[in-house]
Amino acid sequence: MIGVHNLLDNPKVYQRLDHSGMLKHLHQFPTECQQAWERGVDFGLSLRYSQVNKAIVLGMGGSAIGGQLLRRLAILEGEIPVWVHQDYDLPPFVDEHTLIIASSYSGNTEETISSFTESLKTPAKKIAITAGGKLRDQAEQAGIPVLLINYQAPPRSAFPHSFFSLVGIFHELGLLCIKPADLMEAIEILNNLSAELRETSPSISNPAKQLATSLLGRLPVIYGAGILSEVAQRWKTQLNENSKTGAFCDVFPELGHNAVVGYEYPHESRERILTIFLHSFLLHPRISQRYAATTALLDRLGINYAMVEAGGKTPLAQMMSLVLFGDYVSLYLAMLNGVDPTPTEPIEYLKNHLS
Repeated sequence: MIGVHNLLDNPKVYQRLDHSGMLKHLHQFPTECQQAWERGVDFGLSLRYSQVNKAIVLGMGGSAIGGQLLRRLAILEGEIPVWVHQDYDLPPFVDEHTLIIASSYSGNTEETISSFTESLKTPAKKIAITAGGKLRDQAEQAGIPVLLINYQAPPRSAFPHSFFSLVGIFHELGLLCIKPADLMEAIEILNNLSAELRETSPSISNPAKQLATSLLGRLPVIYGAGILSEVAQRWKTQLNENSKTGAFCDVFPELGHNAVVGYEYPHESRERILTIFLHSFLLHPRISQRYAATTALLDRLGINYAMVEAGGKTPLAQMMSLVLFGDYVSLYLAMLNGVDPTPTEPIEYLKNHLS
């Protein structure tokens, strides 16, 4: 039998378990980010789309996370606030000064179709990002611009298109101050990290394999802050969907006012938890001090933790470096759990049941 420490260095493991080619999507991640940015920049929306004072991204699951990261960038470098709406209806403040982006990879997401249908009754400016389905049909019939995703993947693996397309669109509309140099740094960081983390890189020098091995049989709790708050959510959902494991996430400084008390009981859970801190030198100094104080608390409680530092200098590069890192960790944990990372049968069960 192959030992757990050597299993992730065995090519046959990926051949046996990764039936649908999740690794292929990870290998293509940097290239897809670059191409999605270019498609967003070249989308060619009219000037009236820049005459807005707020934006709402309609989406769920893997199609919503791009909007959530865009929202974070907009807080730092944007001209307007961005909301991510994950429900069947619309918020009441939608008006002619609102930009609505319906994001659904399949084009058939129930909640997104419902809220997008509601948006057609409003004077808001609208666009759709999708690979097809009902969303494409509805948008085209209503004369609404559609950015078609021409990349076949599970929605969560189409993340570059749900995020970088938005960044490119907002950049071209003058709604987000992303410099070309920022994009170049992010792509360079992703290419370098991809080489370091891919499956051909041995465990002894591969931090994603090492962290996945530490997570085997444990409950991951992911902590982030600031620019890494939504990245922590991405880690949580990738561990859920790829690794088929329970996972939780929380953010600083709020978690210091409640979550840290929850480690007390049950006592048995302490030895099964691994808390992962996603950290960046761009965080507020007091937040970094909270990281240090919280690790000291976990030491006192006997709870294991790991610190993962973001790469790069700009917010975009740092966010993307840890998104890719987390994606690789989730795939390697899937291999250790002996499962194909791609299928999400419980989600399909719920959809079928609701239909």
